[in-house]
Amino acid sequence: MESQEPKATGSTLTPSMYSNRVMLKTILESSDGEIGLLGKTVVVGGWVKSSKVVKNQPVPLPPEAADASPASPERKGLTCLEILESRIPCFRTIIRILCGPGSSPSVREKLESLIPKPSPSSTLFLLINDGSCISTLQVGIDSTKAPMSACQILPTGTCILAEGVLQKSLANGKQTIELKAEKILHVGTVEQDKYPLSRKRLPLDSLRDYPHIRPRTTTVSSVTRIRSTLDFATHTFFRNHGFLHVQMPIITTTDAEGFSEKFQVTTLLGNTSKKEEPIGVSDADSVSLETVKAAIKEKSSVVEQLKRSNSNKEALAVALQDLRKTNELARQIEAREKSKPATAVKPNLVNFNEDFFGCQSYLTVSGRLHLESYACAIGHVYSFGPRFRADKTVSPRHVAEMWTLEVEMAFSQLEEAMKCAEDYFKFLCRWILDNCSEDMKFVSRRIDKTITHRLEYMTTSSYDKISYREAVEILRKVPDKAFEAQLQWGVPLTAEHLSYLADDHYKRPVIVYDYPKAVKPFYARLNDDGTTVAAFEMVVPKIGTVITGSQNEERFDMLSTRIKEFDLSRDQYEWYLDLRRHGTVKHSGFSLRFDLMVLLTTGLTDIRDAIPFPRSFGKANN
Repeated sequence: MESQEPKATGSTLTPSMYSNRVMLKTILESSDGEIGLLGKTVVVGGWVKSSKVVKNQPVPLPPEAADASPASPERKGLTCLEILESRIPCFRTIIRILCGPGSSPSVREKLESLIPKPSPSSTLFLLINDGSCISTLQVGIDSTKAPMSACQILPTGTCILAEGVLQKSLANGKQTIELKAEKILHVGTVEQDKYPLSRKRLPLDSLRDYPHIRPRTTTVSSVTRIRSTLDFATHTFFRNHGFLHVQMPIITTTDAEGFSEKFQVTTLLGNTSKKEEPIGVSDADSVSLETVKAAIKEKSSVVEQLKRSNSNKEALAVALQDLRKTNELARQIEAREKSKPATAVKPNLVNFNEDFFGCQSYLTVSGRLHLESYACAIGHVYSFGPRFRADKTVSPRHVAEMWTLEVEMAFSQLEEAMKCAEDYFKFLCRWILDNCSEDMKFVSRRIDKTITHRLEYMTTSSYDKISYREAVEILRKVPDKAFEAQLQWGVPLTAEHLSYLADDHYKRPVIVYDYPKAVKPFYARLNDDGTTVAAFEMVVPKIGTVITGSQNEERFDMLSTRIKEFDLSRDQYEWYLDLRRHGTVKHSGFSLRFDLMVLLTTGLTDIRDAIPFPRSFGKANN
């Protein structure tokens, strides 16, 4: 799997195969240095990050060129306008001689008006970036060659496509090379008053309101390139180890874990009878929470303005009362949302036999069950795609839609799954360090100064493996540490517990295995003790659980019992039981939450900043 990215080889610049322009990365990160590219004519495109205007100094005609004939070689390189402007002092001298000392001022003024005035020429300097790298390229455009006024080209966010010659930068700064534009092939203007990035650097939480625009920021574009590199590294690792990539369905009729909150898929929502709606719907039932929150923000702004003006106390009192009512309405809506049932459509109101699929169906929580069917036929397989959880928890580590890498391996047990997970994780860390050096320098400087050192350490260190029972014993012995959740055997380890193990106790990734059977999915293989299952979690400092995995139950009777214990519909899992009826085999696998891996390698703290278009409770912008 080789990259088809254009490259600068020697002093040759190869344009993109599909856009006839040279990506800035091939210029600014050239293997033989930027100086070897001087004098090359290229077409570049990008969006303006910053700009300035510098007035040009008049170009005097060289003395030797003044004595030369109009067709002489010395005049080559000078435009007609430059030659004409250089003759203006000569024209003024002739006028003074012709008019004489006693001539009328009005006559002199009329003659002076016939002399051409120098044009107010200037150079527009634009720093542009096309998203292929961190660095920007300075483009110099003579105002006389610009297809429109400078005020339309200079604003941040303007799109420029220009052809010109690469030359050594005249400015003393980071730029060693710049483009002197000869032709402007395209200008995409912006509406400055509406463009969100016209202001100075916005914080990441503010940028979440503009997911369609934020890729133009340096931080988000850098995170996107790191994410893309992790994607490529994932396929590279599994391809190198003989795995086949198999696409799993997003829509399913089964609960892949047995206790997860699912999004229901139906086409019957609009067919439910309106007469079943309760009579006397209140404002809280007819207005969305987002609308009310926007109103609160607006009304709060009005109150603040009235407080500052201190001129109309009656208006302030009315505004405060209005704000209190709106806040109360928001509380009612939030209470209504919390009391809603988990499914969008009440089963007793809908005949699912009439639904699109003829039965209840959901967005998948995990593809591992389906992936098993391919592992039990062709060996080692993996899948990579979005997974969905209708969990209303608001957390910097969770959103409703998350991309997940899932692996299943036939003839493999728990130890092999843990080994594969560790090797894959280390491979990703090393790949980022080796292939994203410029972006890693940027995130180290802008987001987390320790990120490179941390990735290096996780690549080279060995990971401790402890059982759930050992983890509980360690946590019980922690002095002067009161965990919020009461710690006892048989309950899930919370994020706080796991964070202590990885961040404070071991200070590196740790793998916890052999969990109580009640806290892991029904398909995890029951251990000989009858109380724990062959399941594991890889916990990473500052992030928490990144990988979960298990050896899956290959025994028909045991799996049937587990399905019954979880009170699941056996009919929905008959196809899954078939894998045990017909040629069963020991097999294991794991899942990596890809978005958390992006969080880890970039140093970000909120997963919504690591996902292009995040979907979380109450938030789906576009």
